[in-house]
Amino acid sequence: MAAPSTDTIAARSLLHAARQPDHPAIVCEGRETTYAQLHRASNRTAHALTAAGLTRGDRVAFLGRENEHYYDLALGCAKTGVVLVPINWRLTADEVDHILRDSGARVVFAQGEFLPAVERVQGGLPQLREARRFDGDGHRAEGFLAWKGDAPDTDVDVPIGPEVPMVQMYTSGTSGLPKGVVLAHRTFFTFIEHMRRADCDWIDWRPDDRTLICFPGLHSAGMAWFMHAFNVGATCVVMPMFVAEEAVRLITAQRVTTVWAAPAMLDMMMAEHTSGPEAFASLRKVVYGGAPISPSQLERCLTVFGCELAQMYAAAETGSVVTCLTPADHVLGNPRLTSAGRVCPGNIVRIVDEEGKERPPGAIGQVSVRTPAHFVEYFRQPEATARTLEDGWLGLGDAGYLDEDGYLFLCDRINDTIIVAGQNIYPVEVENALRAHPAVADVAVVGVPDARWGETVRACVVAAPGNETSGRELMLFLRGRLADFKIPTSYEFLDTLPRNPTGKVLRRELRRRFASAAG
Repeated sequence: MAAPSTDTIAARSLLHAARQPDHPAIVCEGRETTYAQLHRASNRTAHALTAAGLTRGDRVAFLGRENEHYYDLALGCAKTGVVLVPINWRLTADEVDHILRDSGARVVFAQGEFLPAVERVQGGLPQLREARRFDGDGHRAEGFLAWKGDAPDTDVDVPIGPEVPMVQMYTSGTSGLPKGVVLAHRTFFTFIEHMRRADCDWIDWRPDDRTLICFPGLHSAGMAWFMHAFNVGATCVVMPMFVAEEAVRLITAQRVTTVWAAPAMLDMMMAEHTSGPEAFASLRKVVYGGAPISPSQLERCLTVFGCELAQMYAAAETGSVVTCLTPADHVLGNPRLTSAGRVCPGNIVRIVDEEGKERPPGAIGQVSVRTPAHFVEYFRQPEATARTLEDGWLGLGDAGYLDEDGYLFLCDRINDTIIVAGQNIYPVEVENALRAHPAVADVAVVGVPDARWGETVRACVVAAPGNETSGRELMLFLRGRLADFKIPTSYEFLDTLPRNPTGKVLRRELRRRFASAAG
């Protein structure tokens, strides 16, 4: 009989509890949870799930801000084969309804302020047996702990293998309704293992690390970062929600060594008046991703953080990192600073045309990935799964190209491509050119319908504080920097751009706004 796999979250929890019981697993709002405490607490959760009649494959949802008890629930589910469905607390009641309905969740835990969103839709969800308040008046997880009752903290005897589904993360829904991306235990182990085999430390987690996760654990990126750190026995510094001032304070006070954040989050941290070399002295590496970063942002990051920088490119469906712009690549003046980096060990990337044929270096097409960390399926959507995952290849929604040395350059989302009189325009290229203007603080470019050309390019601009500009000035600025057909023909000045919780601009919202204005 084969020995049980150690590449599961359940097995790793047991291992850490035995080897380093007193080592901090989580620090949250000044509270410290050791690996032994987290193991015993999640054992109680696992027994309580079983006692509630939940079995392998059932779904349990969570709606709220993260803390150590959220990860207790995540590990308890992982130990029983129950699949955790995190729900972003920023969603509307209708969006919560869609996720609960689509996932078929049997139980949902919701923090008090978000419970009304669940109660509003609960009557129309016959499969939802229980909606339980997670917190209470005096404790971060009073309701959750009461639900566990006197469940034992002994180890759980449920056979769990690397292919068993563990979490179901919902896509951000930038186009269409969010889909449930099912990830198995193996997702959180393969990247570390392949990097180790290649003796590669582009992005790494060490047992003595204290890592700050700026992305919420309700997002696939935040969950993956936590689980990778957990699997090596590191300490995760967790914020219930990202606040730049608090992030900087935690880096200093907790002697944080690694940070995972979106470019917009890094910008906000650098803007804090407390920021400076002394604030970030403990850092050894900052990893960023989730949205494009401009050359000027990178230059500031290199100056302010004073540590190694690495960029990761991934998607919910890839489960883990696909490519990395390594610390060695982060040199001012390096033309590859605008790339998403090289393919990580264990992965294969190719660029394909609309018929699935591989394109040569320098030619733009759809990014296609083969990775051992890939998702299991879109829950209950076999046709969508087959379209995205074909013969082990993941067709991502990004347009890009590989250069002669295998560096991946992203142009834009396939669905965000603007077509003007048959010419493809990738918004990021236009946005980067506009960001070079000193009066532009933020910008998003979208296509708007046009009777003559099919579409025209519109720039949505947020002016830098204390600066003024005009559409004519920006149009003149872009001449000579972009081909004439790429230059926006109209400009909209906004106070802020709509973004999802991970910092991605919601171009769909901008397009909808303009369509409504046009009648």
